[in-house]
Amino acid sequence: MITSKQRAWLRAKANSMPSQFQIGKGELTSSLTDSLDEMLTTHELLKLTVLKTAETEPAEIGRQLAEAVGADIVQLIGRRIVLYRHSEKLAEKGRSMLLP
Repeated sequence: MITSKQRAWLRAKANSMPSQFQIGKGELTSSLTDSLDEMLTTHELLKLTVLKTAETEPAEIGRQLAEAVGADIVQLIGRRIVLYRHSEKLAEKGRSMLLP
Protein backbone atom coordinates (compact mmCIF):
# COMPACT_ATOMS: atom_id res chain seq x y z
CA MET A 1 0.00 0.00 0.00
CA ILE A 2 1.30 3.43 -0.89
CA THR A 3 1.00 6.54 1.27
CA SER A 4 -0.76 9.74 0.23
CA LYS A 5 2.60 11.49 -0.22
CA GLN A 6 3.80 8.70 -2.52
CA ARG A 7 0.48 8.78 -4.39
CA ALA A 8 0.88 12.54 -4.99
CA TRP A 9 4.44 12.03 -6.24
CA LEU A 10 3.29 9.26 -8.61
CA ARG A 11 0.40 11.41 -9.88
CA ALA A 12 2.89 14.16 -10.73
CA LYS A 13 5.06 11.66 -12.64
CA ALA A 14 2.06 10.24 -14.53
CA ASN A 15 0.72 13.68 -15.45
CA SER A 16 3.05 14.09 -18.43
CA MET A 17 2.97 10.43 -19.49
CA PRO A 18 1.02 9.37 -22.57
CA SER A 19 -1.62 6.71 -22.17
CA GLN A 20 0.10 3.36 -22.77
CA PHE A 21 -2.93 1.10 -22.86
CA GLN A 22 -6.54 1.34 -24.04
CA ILE A 23 -9.47 -0.68 -22.79
CA GLY A 24 -12.54 -0.81 -24.96
CA LYS A 25 -15.61 -2.89 -25.52
CA GLY A 26 -15.67 -6.35 -24.05
CA GLU A 27 -14.85 -7.86 -20.72
CA LEU A 28 -11.56 -8.03 -18.91
CA THR A 29 -9.88 -11.16 -20.20
CA SER A 30 -6.91 -13.12 -18.94
CA SER A 31 -4.84 -12.01 -21.95
CA LEU A 32 -5.55 -8.37 -21.06
CA THR A 33 -4.49 -8.86 -17.44
CA ASP A 34 -1.40 -10.81 -18.56
CA SER A 35 -0.39 -7.91 -20.84
CA LEU A 36 -0.91 -5.40 -18.03
CA ASP A 37 1.04 -7.59 -15.63
CA GLU A 38 3.98 -7.71 -18.02
CA MET A 39 3.85 -3.96 -18.67
CA LEU A 40 3.83 -3.22 -14.92
CA THR A 41 6.85 -5.49 -14.50
CA THR A 42 8.81 -3.39 -16.99
CA HIS A 43 7.36 0.07 -16.28
CA GLU A 44 5.97 0.18 -12.69
CA LEU A 45 3.77 3.20 -13.49
CA LEU A 46 1.13 2.76 -16.17
CA LYS A 47 -1.54 5.08 -17.57
CA LEU A 48 -4.64 3.53 -19.13
CA THR A 49 -7.54 4.97 -21.07
CA VAL A 50 -11.03 3.49 -20.93
CA LEU A 51 -12.77 4.07 -24.23
CA LYS A 52 -16.38 5.26 -24.43
CA THR A 53 -17.37 1.91 -25.93
CA ALA A 54 -16.57 0.11 -22.67
CA GLU A 55 -19.68 -1.34 -21.06
CA THR A 56 -18.36 -1.11 -17.49
CA GLU A 57 -17.67 2.10 -15.56
CA PRO A 58 -14.00 3.18 -15.48
CA ALA A 59 -13.90 3.04 -11.66
CA GLU A 60 -15.01 -0.59 -11.68
CA ILE A 61 -12.54 -1.47 -14.45
CA GLY A 62 -9.73 0.17 -12.49
CA ARG A 63 -10.64 -1.71 -9.32
CA GLN A 64 -10.82 -5.05 -11.16
CA LEU A 65 -7.52 -4.49 -12.97
CA ALA A 66 -5.69 -3.39 -9.83
CA GLU A 67 -6.94 -6.46 -7.99
CA ALA A 68 -6.06 -8.80 -10.88
CA VAL A 69 -2.46 -7.61 -11.26
CA GLY A 70 -1.74 -6.68 -7.64
CA ALA A 71 -1.31 -2.97 -8.29
CA ASP A 72 -2.38 0.21 -6.52
CA ILE A 73 -4.69 2.73 -8.15
CA VAL A 74 -2.80 6.01 -8.09
CA GLN A 75 -5.39 8.13 -9.86
CA LEU A 76 -8.76 7.79 -11.54
CA ILE A 77 -9.99 10.85 -13.39
CA GLY A 78 -12.74 10.51 -15.95
CA ARG A 79 -11.68 7.71 -18.24
CA ARG A 80 -7.99 7.74 -17.26
CA ILE A 81 -6.56 5.26 -14.78
CA VAL A 82 -3.04 5.30 -13.38
CA LEU A 83 -1.71 2.09 -11.80
CA TYR A 84 1.51 1.50 -9.85
CA ARG A 85 3.20 -1.71 -8.79
CA HIS A 86 6.76 -2.05 -7.52
CA SER A 87 8.86 -4.22 -9.83
CA GLU A 88 11.51 -6.49 -8.34
CA LYS A 89 12.91 -7.02 -11.84
CA LEU A 90 13.66 -3.29 -12.20
CA ALA A 91 14.90 -3.06 -8.61
CA GLU A 92 17.53 -5.74 -9.34
CA LYS A 93 18.75 -3.66 -12.28
CA GLY A 94 18.75 -0.47 -10.20
CA ARG A 95 16.08 1.18 -12.38
CA SER A 96 13.17 1.03 -9.96
CA MET A 97 11.31 4.19 -8.93
CA LEU A 98 12.41 5.49 -5.56
CA LEU A 99 9.25 6.64 -3.84
CA PRO A 100 9.54 9.46 -1.30
